[in-house]
Amino acid sequence: MERDGQLQLYGVLATRLKQAHARVANPEVPDETRRELTRRLLAVTAAAKHDLADAARRLDVLTAELDDLGIPDR
Repeated sequence: MERDGQLQLYGVLATRLKQAHARVANPEVPDETRRELTRRLLAVTAAAKHDLADAARRLDVLTAELDDLGIPDR
């Protein structure tokens, strides 16, 4: 049963990562900012392979920063 919960969390996290990548790819984001955000997204993606809960927390922080920067959802 625990494995089913992890698979569900992975699916939710994968969807959120895809959304975050789309936001960062927005052409209105300055190149320097895009590079930094992309680097952080890749780190979160790598963390998801080892610790889903930590990756989700890190993605929450990054998503809040995207909101603060005014980068819209696509």
